[in-house]
Amino acid sequence: MAEEKQSVKAERTNRGDSTILVGSKNVMSYVLACVTLFNKGATEVAIRARGRLISRAVDVAEITRNRFLTDVDVKDIQIGTTTVQTDKGSDLNVSTIDIILTK
Repeated sequence: MAEEKQSVKAERTNRGDSTILVGSKNVMSYVLACVTLFNKGATEVAIRARGRLISRAVDVAEITRNRFLTDVDVKDIQIGTTTVQTDKGSDLNVSTIDIILTK
């Protein structure tokens, strides 16, 4: 059985900063993505998650700040709610978080 290599999704937004979308991978995959973006010259990195993955996004931000890049600070934390439609057609509110780290 061949195992496929998955990459952490990072995207450039129109403001020029980088965004890490937190999913179901392990925390260190996202920490590595943050460190890589900062080492490539990014001055701001946004860590974005929703629902149950919010705690993983907080872990990513704290591990990045405390273990790897001690000169990185939390610039802003934005919370919100998005509405997602379920398979049955009903609406479901899901919490979201954006943690903006800056160098």
